[in-house]
Amino acid sequence: MPVNTEFKGIEYFEQTFKEQIGADGEIKTRDFVFQTLFGDGEGEAPVEADRYRLIWMPGCPHAHKVVITWKLLGLDKVISLGTTGILRTPTGWVFSEDPGEVDPVLQVHSLHELYLNTDPSFTGRSTVPSIVEVATKKVVNNNHYYIPQYLNTAWEKFHKENAPVLYPEDIREDIENLNRYVFTRVNEGFYKCGFARSQAQYERGYNRLFEALDFLEDHLEKRRFLFGDYITDTDIRLYPSLVRYYFAYHQVFRANRQRLSDFKNLWGYARDMYQTEGIRETTFFDEIKKHYQISPHLRPLWGNVHGLYAKGPDKEPWETPSGRERLSSHPEEKFRRR
Repeated sequence: MPVNTEFKGIEYFEQTFKEQIGADGEIKTRDFVFQTLFGDGEGEAPVEADRYRLIWMPGCPHAHKVVITWKLLGLDKVISLGTTGILRTPTGWVFSEDPGEVDPVLQVHSLHELYLNTDPSFTGRSTVPSIVEVATKKVVNNNHYYIPQYLNTAWEKFHKENAPVLYPEDIREDIENLNRYVFTRVNEGFYKCGFARSQAQYERGYNRLFEALDFLEDHLEKRRFLFGDYITDTDIRLYPSLVRYYFAYHQVFRANRQRLSDFKNLWGYARDMYQTEGIRETTFFDEIKKHYQISPHLRPLWGNVHGLYAKGPDKEPWETPSGRERLSSHPEEKFRRR
């Protein structure tokens, strides 16, 4: 991993996120420029094996939830995965960890090249996750909020045998309602603390975030997962933020009323999620820490002038038993199956 030792100051942060945050740090709702639906209809992207490549960056929570879904459903057999480096350059994410810093399938150095190939007039910030059509090298969809739903529904014919049901039809409305809550109050909530440009905005974000975490802590008192015995789409949306809270947000985003490990239920729940086949393999603790702590566009947030990488917190506690199986009527099974 090439380490950028130059401290560029707050101007670089402001330039990177100029289209996403207001003057006081209020997070704006982003417009996703590539939103082709998957299906067999006119104008839709065909659901075909080996046609697409999913691009992610391991530090990004939005990309993480997509990759967890992709892995759990067995779609890694039909959609390939491309991984960018964790340090953003002025032009965005680059394939710095691949030989020659070029994605071996798409043969490009940066994600931004794919955005421009799709829309030569594009002037925004290229983001992960992005689903790219391999033959044309064009981005089909970059809407992180809805991609998990597409993978759960439109791609069902390619789900592995006995795949988990993460988006069950009988509770989809409830899942959608809680998804919105998790996204606006937790996923974005941490960023509203970290990206605030005024004390008032920071405290507003901080208070709403911890109000939500307190609600979820109580909600999980008698439930193993958010909807009871089984992991659903909503759990996969909450988990990436909890991992990053433990390793980065508490310090870098000043979300420091307490640590994740101070929440009895959320901490046990996060470990239970991590200790799940298909989730553990997609969770890269070191990359998450390094991304938030030494990325040039985030270093100014906590004055990391010299680009130091903190030793802690320890990773070992994530392996300790959660004990949350006691809350389940099916303790040996974390998923509802087809």
